[in-house]
Amino acid sequence: MEINRQEKEKKPSYRHTHYRPVIGLAIISLMVCGLLFPLVITGVGQVFFPNQSNGDLVTLDGCTIGSSLIAQNFNKSVFFFPRPASQSASGVDPDITLQNATAQVPRISNATGISPAVLDKLVDDNVQGTFWLFGSPYVDVLQLNISLIKTNATIYNGYLPKSLVDGNCSST
Repeated sequence: MEINRQEKEKKPSYRHTHYRPVIGLAIISLMVCGLLFPLVITGVGQVFFPNQSNGDLVTLDGCTIGSSLIAQNFNKSVFFFPRPASQSASGVDPDITLQNATAQVPRISNATGISPAVLDKLVDDNVQGTFWLFGSPYVDVLQLNISLIKTNATIYNGYLPKSLVDGNCSST
């Protein structure tokens, strides 16, 4: 009897023998999927696509003002507006159609006094192409507004943040 009791105590329990591989697999999966894979992908992105990996930041006079990958919140009538959220799958698309940009010209002209012809030319200068025959022309709203600010600096100085006007901002 004494021997049977000792043998039972030495044998691992059913629960212990079956859960050990499951716990080990969970720990290995966590390390690979949670640490190793993200570190490798981040490293590859930094080496081959450094601008995109860091947010593709856009600067104006040395000041970071936004990202060309995400729509910026322009809500003053003197700027071109991004695409409304109900017309965008994600709500953060940085581009608008050529027709949308052209439709905003009268509003900006009325608010700033800039000639519609000048604004139309600015829109045309900022049209980005498509892949061969596929898709339609589009305009990056942030780049278009930067061009608008640069070509009409005296009008837009009152609408820019003080740090941007003074040049007292830190560039990343």
